[in-house]
Amino acid sequence: MAIPQLTPEERQAALEKAKAARIQRAQVREDLKAGKLSLEKVLSMKNDEIVGRMKVSTLIETLPGYGKAKAEKIMKELQIAESRRLRGLGARQQAALLERLG
Repeated sequence: MAIPQLTPEERQAALEKAKAARIQRAQVREDLKAGKLSLEKVLSMKNDEIVGRMKVSTLIETLPGYGKAKAEKIMKELQIAESRRLRGLGARQQAALLERLG
């Protein structure tokens, strides 16, 4: 698939949109880490266009006391693919994640 040719204005708009999305995902992670948001609340936001694109592994790593190794172990236990994003979580995977971490 060829990369679309964008005008400088379209390119700038796309860059701004991407930056806003990164900032919003970072804010969700920060709020989760600080305890302002619960894991259940974040998982319920999975249909949000921006939050839904966050990787599950990143979400787990954000939780206090969890790093890359623990996140990988939990994802293997719950049979969640490494590349899975929040939007792609099934009902059983979401329930298992809440039970394990919530």
